[in-house]
Amino acid sequence: QSFKRIAQYLAEGELVCIFPEGKLTTDGEISGFKSGMSRIIEETPVPVIPLALQGLWGSFFSRDPSKTLFRRLWSRVVLVAGSPIAADVATPVDVREEVRR
Repeated sequence: QSFKRIAQYLAEGELVCIFPEGKLTTDGEISGFKSGMSRIIEETPVPVIPLALQGLWGSFFSRDPSKTLFRRLWSRVVLVAGSPIAADVATPVDVREEVRR
């Protein structure tokens, strides 16, 4: 049902944000992307805008094992947006690489 709802929103011209890793990082690095991103692009081919959240590692919300007791409650978080990638060339590997940059 989630994929149908996403397709509906995209068809209506709305923006949809997903976290294609499907989980929080356990080491601060970007994990592999799940298949959901590909499925969304196949069903509703729209440009993909890669986004990266910077500054969360070591914060209250991270899974940094070295900071189990003293995590920062307030962290400066930056959202970095890359250039749109056309749906016909937006593979999980390419989008992941763009997010890493």
